[in-house]
Amino acid sequence: MTSAEKPKYEVPVIKLERALRTKKEVREKVKEMLGGGVVRKFNKDAVDCPVRGKRVSFLECYICPNFIRRFKGTVHCRGRSIPISSAKG
Repeated sequence: MTSAEKPKYEVPVIKLERALRTKKEVREKVKEMLGGGVVRKFNKDAVDCPVRGKRVSFLECYICPNFIRRFKGTVHCRGRSIPISSAKG
């Protein structure tokens, strides 16, 4: 990834009252990378994923190979198709 990479999609982050269900493996992976405080902060955030065609937790979005960055409440996404094993999070 280069800093000049152009995203195919810019998806707004949605703040939820209650967190979407996220697999424990996904939460643990993000916790290892960013720390527990960040996981708690992002746990109630979601995005309407243009690749998977449904609303997913931001934590799942973060570990997706299409994720480029999150900037000012918007997720920048490469928009490439992903293998089924990655899609399950």
